[in-house]
Amino acid sequence: MTKRDYYEVLSVTRTASGDEIKKSYRKIAMEYHPDRNPGNKEAEEKFKEAAEAYDVLSNPDKRAQYDRFGHAANTAGAGGRGGYGGGGMNMEDIFQNFGDIFGNDMFGNMFGGNGGGGRGRGSRGANLRIKLKMDYAEIANGANKKIKVKKHITCQQCTGSGAKDKGSIQQCGTCHGSGQVRRVTNTFLGQMQTVTTCPNCNGEGSTITQKCGNCKGEGRVYGEETLSLEIPAGVQDGMQLSMHGRGNAGERGGPPGDLLLVVEEEKHEFLTRRDLDVVYQLHISFPEAVLGMQAEVPTIDGKAKIKIPAGTQSGKTFRLKGKGFPAFQGYDKGDELVEINVWSPQHLSNEERDMLEKLKNSPNFKPGPNARSEKEKEERGFFDKIKDAFG
Repeated sequence: MTKRDYYEVLSVTRTASGDEIKKSYRKIAMEYHPDRNPGNKEAEEKFKEAAEAYDVLSNPDKRAQYDRFGHAANTAGAGGRGGYGGGGMNMEDIFQNFGDIFGNDMFGNMFGGNGGGGRGRGSRGANLRIKLKMDYAEIANGANKKIKVKKHITCQQCTGSGAKDKGSIQQCGTCHGSGQVRRVTNTFLGQMQTVTTCPNCNGEGSTITQKCGNCKGEGRVYGEETLSLEIPAGVQDGMQLSMHGRGNAGERGGPPGDLLLVVEEEKHEFLTRRDLDVVYQLHISFPEAVLGMQAEVPTIDGKAKIKIPAGTQSGKTFRLKGKGFPAFQGYDKGDELVEINVWSPQHLSNEERDMLEKLKNSPNFKPGPNARSEKEKEERGFFDKIKDAFG
């Protein structure tokens, strides 16, 4: 199913401010909130769609990437739930990240729903942003990269609970394990039930009597993890890929953050990138340009041979079809452009100077197709003179 444009989802223009985006998202989210539409799958999908759009457009970096690359900017490769990027947000993600946008658990207060409350876990881990260096061959063909990252990882001693042992975890006496405190108040409209996060256990439903000695009750420690990353072909310098759930571990079993990979292109020794094309500057001598030659040029994946015809002019470009970069998640592929630069010698021997003096007045030295007169055209050709001059 084709995703709708995020600006269309939130009914805002592409120049909308952050406040306009937030206001529009709040309005749409309130309309399709599950508490107002119990059992309505269509409303639930629209609620998730709006949250996904807001997640991107409310973040300046993600929004810039989306404006440049569209949905492809944050949906690269495979890994984590839904792969890289916004591959489908669930309700826990939405309430964990955006629950405060409704203000004071609005839906929980009015309708008795979860409103992002309910029995929960510890706080979500922070996102982790790293630079990922890639050479031209890796970008052109895709790559499996193994990297070591230092971050918060789940404490193995307590498996993330933060407690010394199972006996150190007790049900919260205030909310009795629900993570919520419900109150009924009388108003002029009648009785109204309010639901708030339990202040004693912060919504976790349990308390710890003895903390884990390894993580000091946090449920995580600072360590190192080796990650295997499948990077798709066609990424570009500065592009950001998001790997869901591979960032810092959350506190006491809280959901982990995301791993944000920022692509950094390594410069090639001979080639330069021009969008999907690569460019190579081929320098040839004056005699080679005049007489023609066969040249070997570097490519992304190795080398290729090309024929330089006799009489090739400086500035001429030869195209090697399909030797460039593939489009990111597309079907186009660039070419390699070989640009000819005829090298003029800066130092000549007396013998070389004498040979060129003999040739400089030749009609063939005059630029342009109409430089020679009809009489001159009958004379011996320039190529024959060059061959004689150079023996």
